[in-house]
Amino acid sequence: QVQLVESGGGLVQAGGSLRLSCTASGGTISTYTMGWFRQAPGKEREFVVGITWRGSNTYYGDSVKGRFTISRDNAKNTVSLQMNSLKPEDTAVYYCAAAPSWIARTQNEYNYWGRGTQVTVSS
Repeated sequence: QVQLVESGGGLVQAGGSLRLSCTASGGTISTYTMGWFRQAPGKEREFVVGITWRGSNTYYGDSVKGRFTISRDNAKNTVSLQMNSLKPEDTAVYYCAAAPSWIARTQNEYNYWGRGTQVTVSS
């Protein structure tokens, strides 16, 4: 059973940057597609970005294209999300998740989830 723990969230001004990390334990993430989702207050959880097993493919939600970058280090069992040019509408709890599918954009495709880390962007 893979456990995921997110870190790196915080408060940042609009236009700033944050780097989120997701550390896995209890198993290797090397055979999973890894993804980030986010959920703002009163809204449904939203797909942000995914990266395939070896990092050969990445795919982004429209709202973050060109601003966010996902990467992974299977040797360290970690996934990172670099977030640049942050906007107030990026404010949300960000979740890391693992899926056995090659391309996974929906919550139902992900088997393992972290508890989330809060990102707040002030205007």
